[in-house]
Amino acid sequence: MSNYKLYSYWRSSSSYRVRIALNYKEVEFETIPVHLINNGGEQNAPEYKALNPMASVPTLIDGDFTLTQSCAILEYIEEKYPRPPLLPEDPQARAFIRQIVNLISCDIHPLNNLRVLTALTNEFDLNQAQKTLWYGKWVEQGLTALEKMITGSSYYSKGSPYCTGEEITFAEVCLIPEIYNARRFEIDLSSYPTLTKIEQNCLLHPAFTEAGPEQQPDTPEDQRPMFLRE
Repeated sequence: MSNYKLYSYWRSSSSYRVRIALNYKEVEFETIPVHLINNGGEQNAPEYKALNPMASVPTLIDGDFTLTQSCAILEYIEEKYPRPPLLPEDPQARAFIRQIVNLISCDIHPLNNLRVLTALTNEFDLNQAQKTLWYGKWVEQGLTALEKMITGSSYYSKGSPYCTGEEITFAEVCLIPEIYNARRFEIDLSSYPTLTKIEQNCLLHPAFTEAGPEQQPDTPEDQRPMFLRE
């Protein structure tokens, strides 16, 4: 039994990031599902909020150490398991990758996560069409910036499989869940050929495919690939 426990929700993009990193490092972990919708959201239960006061996922438990916030967890995993690396040695390249991570985790994702979309309905009376417009506005703004940022970088060339060249980094770990979300909300991705090419390359790696939402223990049966259904 793994010493690591990951409180996760199958469709949570921030949980998805952490699953990718743990898989890439070949770190065994136990998934403990936290359903964000059932019963008013299991993340709001007092016993869970004692672990994670923000009532969000993911939460990583390492023995008697509890850590929340996906980017902090990624850095923790990187420092504990530096091989294979998810950050290069060069400080400027590391900063560039963290810039991509921050654009995704700070500028795109917070405006589109479940608590925001729920608040738009419950507190501001937006309908589904209006919420979709809200989602699309911020995702398209962020992905447009990312496409330019990556293709304009000296770390990327036309034949590069990943954001900064030949190696998988935190950039891909955060990018792939965001593209998954965009596809789920039917965002037109034709304007982002570099990002979708990187996505295709990443999804050839088992660290990404095994971390995918449809592969998780709490994935609803009707959302699983046919070959995984009971």
